[in-house]
Amino acid sequence: MSQQEQWRSKIGFILAAAGSAIGLGAIWKFPYVAGTGGGGAFLFIFLAFTLVLGMPLLLGEFMIGRMGQSDPVQTYGKLASKKWNIIGKLGVFTSFVLLSFYSVVGGWIILYIVKTLSGELNGLTQDQYGELFGKIISNPFSVIAAQLVFMLITILVVSQGIQKGIESASKVMMPALVFLFLILVIRSLSLDGAIEGVKFLLVPDFSKLTSESILFALGQAFFTLSLGVSVMLTYASYLPKTQNLPRSAISIIILNIVIALLAGLAIFPGVFSFGIEPDAGPVLIFAVLPAVFEQMPYGMLFFLAFLILFLFAAFTSAFSMIQIIVAAVTKNDPSKRKKSTWVIGILIFIVGVPACLSYGVLANVQFFNKTIFDLMDYAVSNILMPLGALLISIFVSWKISKEDLFNELKQGSNIGYVFFYICYFLLKYIVPIAIIIVFLDAAGLSDWILSFFK
Repeated sequence: MSQQEQWRSKIGFILAAAGSAIGLGAIWKFPYVAGTGGGGAFLFIFLAFTLVLGMPLLLGEFMIGRMGQSDPVQTYGKLASKKWNIIGKLGVFTSFVLLSFYSVVGGWIILYIVKTLSGELNGLTQDQYGELFGKIISNPFSVIAAQLVFMLITILVVSQGIQKGIESASKVMMPALVFLFLILVIRSLSLDGAIEGVKFLLVPDFSKLTSESILFALGQAFFTLSLGVSVMLTYASYLPKTQNLPRSAISIIILNIVIALLAGLAIFPGVFSFGIEPDAGPVLIFAVLPAVFEQMPYGMLFFLAFLILFLFAAFTSAFSMIQIIVAAVTKNDPSKRKKSTWVIGILIFIVGVPACLSYGVLANVQFFNKTIFDLMDYAVSNILMPLGALLISIFVSWKISKEDLFNELKQGSNIGYVFFYICYFLLKYIVPIAIIIVFLDAAGLSDWILSFFK
């Protein structure tokens, strides 16, 4: 692999990988699943799952990615046999589907930024904000145009390569994201009654914890770390052997947890301060938060800052999704990057158009009682990503020798065997069981299983 297709610095890799994880999962999905899952109790379980299950799987992807030093499809066959390349192909397909509807939400963010700058969001009631959200996402021309703008920016960045494109953009967007978040958290915590929101997020009340919220936390732990689609494997394939993999994994997990906490601290104090229920669901960001910010002095300015950091997070995740596809198609040949990125990006946009119209002209087109957008989201979050994570955990722990994995992990670090053995045991036995439970939940069988433990 040429030097051009390697990370320029250790921090560049960490910021890019963290940016992949810190996307809509941490900022959009985490607050509303925490709100519906009981707040602090959900957070406690989510943190436990992230550390106990997310860490081993993240390290697993890092190890085989750097061992293979190849594209996400060929890596598996290179380390074992070609039949295992199906895992990489599944990851490429999942990333394609994921970005096709993910870009729709990215377009919504762009539209909200435009609406905020134009003053159209000023002075509305909470009900009016909900109506406006429905009106915005049902307008076929504006949502498609916004989705196209989101994809064009993604294409332009990724077409520049690993160093000049993804790494450079991540070095700007990630620090800016944290800085904006800190400003919002400080403002949110200064509101009267904000302490109730802090207690809701940080003080566990396990009486509010249900089997459903536990399964939510389990799925969220995988989703927010971009696990199961070989994205982290792809990013690790551009690493030199001197990179400290355990330290990188810990840094990424800490950043991911910090951003999730900041998202909660930016949102819930305001929600409680103004007497709004925290379990609003997926519309929390677009239909509820504007009503919260509207009631603050200079509220729309702070809401604009929130939307900008939200957009940055969406972009850093989108970069990683399209990168895995580009790497697979080009076989990591830099000379093919620009043309391939444009072709792939436009195809993703086209496939995403039906999802974009799911709340407008195609609202009545449903499969299994789900809109096209919801069906794609369900398929990725509940089937494709868990299946990919299951296959990767099996591949790493059953097809690669324990000695080879330990030797790979030791390169660039002085990690001890005890830490490695714990991660290896979790990856080989515990992670697959946890993922199978997610599958059972998706199939509607979780209540039946959990009844045996009551």
